[in-house]
Amino acid sequence: MIFMYCSFFVSQMVGIEYILLHAQEPILFIIRKQQRQSPTQVVPLADYYIIAGVIYQAPDLGSVINSRALTAVHGVQSAFDEALSYCRYHPSKGYWWHFKDQEERDKAKPKTKKKEEASSLFQRQRVDSLLLELRQKFPPKFIQQKPGEKPIPVEHIKKEAEPPAETIKQEEKEPVKVTQQSTTPKGPPEKRMRLQ
Repeated sequence: MIFMYCSFFVSQMVGIEYILLHAQEPILFIIRKQQRQSPTQVVPLADYYIIAGVIYQAPDLGSVINSRALTAVHGVQSAFDEALSYCRYHPSKGYWWHFKDQEERDKAKPKTKKKEEASSLFQRQRVDSLLLELRQKFPPKFIQQKPGEKPIPVEHIKKEAEPPAETIKQEEKEPVKVTQQSTTPKGPPEKRMRLQ
């Protein structure tokens, strides 16, 4: 009777109170901390577990969700970090994956060095065509015929290279005679067939 009388007065009070929410006598007790605002209105603040004589504060729902989300995000973040550590990039090759176990396999194999080409076939052809165009637009003023010799102006080479007109006419006549001689080879008919 005294207990009921006390609980009636306690329920009429306002403020923070602790109540026994659940009890399993030898091992488990659950105690709730709550804010009483009126005889009928109560706001729970925290729950405490007493398990085998040790008191634990129960986490609220926000803390549980926060912890689980943080654990999941940490796992995903560590997976991305590890994947990023295997990713490699080089401007000429692009992206590729380089795994540690692949390094071990490569170390076990005998190393053969591949000679890397400085440029591709397309690049060499393109550079050659550009250089040819530039040479046609801007012809050289000096030419060095042999390494170590002094460069000679192009104008002097053109004058020396042009033979007189009489020698050009003689050279044109001589090849005609040579071709006539070569069309009528001397010797047995078997060898004539081979020469032609």
